[in-house]
Amino acid sequence: MIKYGELVKIVPNTSETSRLAGHNMPKTTLSVEPRTITGKKVKQLRKQGVIPANIFGGKIKSVAIQVKKIVFAPIWQHAGETQIVYLQLGDEKETRPTLISNVQHNHVSDEIIHVDFRQVDLKEKISANIPVEVVGESPAVKDFQAAIITSLGQIEVEALPTDLPENIQVDISLLKNIGDVIKVADLKIDRAKVEVKDDPETVVVSAAAQQAEEVITPPPAPEGGVVEAAPTETPTEGAPTAPILP
Repeated sequence: MIKYGELVKIVPNTSETSRLAGHNMPKTTLSVEPRTITGKKVKQLRKQGVIPANIFGGKIKSVAIQVKKIVFAPIWQHAGETQIVYLQLGDEKETRPTLISNVQHNHVSDEIIHVDFRQVDLKEKISANIPVEVVGESPAVKDFQAAIITSLGQIEVEALPTDLPENIQVDISLLKNIGDVIKVADLKIDRAKVEVKDDPETVVVSAAAQQAEEVITPPPAPEGGVVEAAPTETPTEGAPTAPILP
């Protein structure tokens, strides 16, 4: 069995791009190959456990590539759409800094069928949607049985690619009473590096009163208990009956 450490190549971040990033964190490198099979024939690749993919970007021509599914899966789980993935394309001398931007799934099996990698310039700011992660425990839930409502699942930001946060945590321990809210302006973000594009007054999470279930009360039974059905009249033998209309 191949272990995660054998699939993800972690190398010291000592290149020029690391110096520009301003920190000394390891970087994730993913090996991919040029792809010559296109169109409907890519089904052959998928049967072999290979995912068709593309590299695109504002300053480059789109490149068709392919990557082994067993190699991509842990990278996708680790990096998501907010962490830089350095692509080693074939025999190219330099890796390509990218963000995973679009992962398509089969609507029946949920298997990954296509991936887009967005090549970025580490010196230029980009826009990205950062997922919200709710953490902590709300006193409003414990004391008033409040319901926690998440109104905004992603925050749009602009930053250098290496400054993009993996997620934005929202601490709901601040929600102490029913009606309390946490807005975009309340989020803890390094605003010196990350510019938030959403309206500061937009509510991210709130504590709301739970709606009581409507109880339908059946009508009371009449006195005497069981109600007998009204007797139906039986026509007298030989008496005329109403004609049956066609």
